[in-house]
Amino acid sequence: MKVSVGQFNPSGDVTTNLATMRKLSAAAVQEGSQLIVFPEEAMFSVGQVEGEFSAAVDAQWTTFVQGISLLAADAGIAVIAGGYESSGEPRPYNTLVAVGADGEILGTYRKLHLYDAFSYQESTRIKPGDKGITLLDVGGFKVGIMTCYDIRFPELARALTTSGADLICVSAAWFKGEHKVDHWETLLKARAIENTCWVVAAGTSSSHCIGHSAILDPMGIPVAFLNEEAEGIATTDVTHRRVEEVREFLPVLSNRRFEGSQEVSAAS
Repeated sequence: MKVSVGQFNPSGDVTTNLATMRKLSAAAVQEGSQLIVFPEEAMFSVGQVEGEFSAAVDAQWTTFVQGISLLAADAGIAVIAGGYESSGEPRPYNTLVAVGADGEILGTYRKLHLYDAFSYQESTRIKPGDKGITLLDVGGFKVGIMTCYDIRFPELARALTTSGADLICVSAAWFKGEHKVDHWETLLKARAIENTCWVVAAGTSSSHCIGHSAILDPMGIPVAFLNEEAEGIATTDVTHRRVEEVREFLPVLSNRRFEGSQEVSAAS
């Protein structure tokens, strides 16, 4: 199937952001895409929301999900996008929602690994996920989803792959900083190579986030990508055949001899 990444700079307004996603989705459909992946804060950017953050989440999460469902059904394309979901507590979840081309919700994923690094503390405002991994069926592919900082934890991508994923989608708002573009590109390549699967990554492009959305094949080769464009899409064909041929000559998944916690042998 054809897959697109949609890159943009989310504002603090849900309606404005949905309009941007609708425009980018229409462009993806024109290129024949069956799935488009949007960034982590597609619902709205934390730093631009007016008023109290948790109140904005409580008021707008349902609007966002309904808007994505309508967008998907109208355009005839599956959509994955990130937002903030009420948890019943002051800290909401950082949640990806996946919707089919018919507008039906396929599943959600609550970000497991919160970005408490590089002098930032996401956990002061966001509650960590509690649902484990999420695997979806989209266009005949098993699609795993994860969010931003999750990409630094190889065990999550491996859990998705061993559960059947042949395509992993990453939605991110990857902060700028020294070596951060290198980290992003290296980690995306690593997750693709070590799991011999497609990786589709959508990033926010803003004054503080790098953009650099990309689609990588199971050998870790970027076959479609953006740089720091403020808004745009990148599209490519993802195929089962490419997964199968790479896993035939590079059978790392079947060659594995180490899974999870194992006993450590004492030195003799």
